[in-house]
Parts: sequence; C-alpha cells; structure tokens
Amino acid sequence: MSLRSFPEMWYQMFLWALFSSIFVHTIAAAICFATLRKHKYGKFFPLLILIMGILMPLTSGVVSSAAVAFVYGSGGYQMSPLYALLWGIGQTVLAACVGFTRILATL
Repeated sequence: MSLRSFPEMWYQMFLWALFSSIFVHTIAAAICFATLRKHKYGKFFPLLILIMGILMPLTSGVVSSAAVAFVYGSGGYQMSPLYALLWGIGQTVLAACVGFTRILATL
C-alpha cells in the first residue's frame, strides 16, 4: 500500500526519524551513563542526550520530512512505506555523520 498524500508521507517519515533518533540516543545515553556513573555531575549527561534525541527530530526532522514529502506530493509520485523508512532513518544517519565528523565546527 503506497502513501499518496502529503500528510501520509510526512507522518511516516517523521515517525521513522523520531524512533530511530530515540533508539540511537538511548544507546548513547546508556554508554554515557555506564562510563560516567561515578562522576559528580556527569551522571546527569544522559538525560541531556535523551532530550536531544527527542528535540532533534521534533525540529529539524519535521522540516526535512515535510520538504521531502512536498517534493513527492507536488511531483505526483507515490511513496512506498519502505522509502519512508529509508528517508526517516537516513535523517538520523545524516545527523550522526555530521555529529561525528564535526563538519559544523570547521565553519
């Protein structure tokens, strides 16, 4: 069953971006807590990581999912749910790549 309208496409991509981001940030928060559990203030950093794992898709994920859904919708294309999955997870992968390579720090 393909996704035909803008809201369907946007919602599916957004959900996949949100859940993949929460998954990745939960793993990162667990690693952070395991390594900083004895630190006086560092044991609270996993909370910040989890908050960013939710806020990132709620801000940039909404906009980028809407942009892709708009292109598909205005072009008259139908989107397979598998493509929505790939677009959503791709947003998380791209954000992780930017975070690891520190591209923004060089600007």
